[in-house]
Amino acid sequence: MEEWKKEVYPALESKQDEFHFLGYNGASMDEIWDCLLARLKRNKDLEEIQLHRLVNEIMRLSVNEYMNWLTIHAYKGTDMFSKQQDA
Repeated sequence: MEEWKKEVYPALESKQDEFHFLGYNGASMDEIWDCLLARLKRNKDLEEIQLHRLVNEIMRLSVNEYMNWLTIHAYKGTDMFSKQQDA
């Protein structure tokens, strides 16, 4: 899937711009990508997904789902914020 990240870069950039427009300025393309991959893994769609479906999944990602994913990862104690703390 990582090789497709370059292919869908415009869609990720568009989604990031949308989130920023809505006031979620902390949203990054890497976090959006990770959130999307987590959703696809949860739905077991990761192995057989086609490029056009991947772009559709990016465009369908809602701010609510993204914020829920961030909250869950914060509660799990992942080190997703360690990059920000080191800076």
